[in-house]
Amino acid sequence: MTGPADHPLVTAVKPLVDAMGAELLDPGQATTEDVVLAWEGVDVMAVRLPQLSESLDHILTAMERRHGMPLAELDRKAKQEVVRSLEARGAFSVRHGVETVAGALGVSRFTVYNYLNRDNPSKGE
Repeated sequence: MTGPADHPLVTAVKPLVDAMGAELLDPGQATTEDVVLAWEGVDVMAVRLPQLSESLDHILTAMERRHGMPLAELDRKAKQEVVRSLEARGAFSVRHGVETVAGALGVSRFTVYNYLNRDNPSKGE
């Protein structure tokens, strides 16, 4: 971002933008798909949101950091918790979400579906 990086609004929202895997831009670089944020009526910055598939990769990377190891090295119970957390965040509504998560966890798609159905047997019907 070429704008005022030390502006209070930028300072306040940067952790959220980073957590989402989004990008901060100068408001003049914003497209119709970006979100322009203003402070007291003046455009300060724009936020370019990531594509959903990029968001899933970002979420998986953040989960690895949180666990302190690759997700594939987690035990089964921890992998089930990861799948539940990802489901709550909508990860499986993304095209190829199950395949992406299965690859990150080092399990098959069938295993991911089993983890999903284990907590909600009505989904399997």
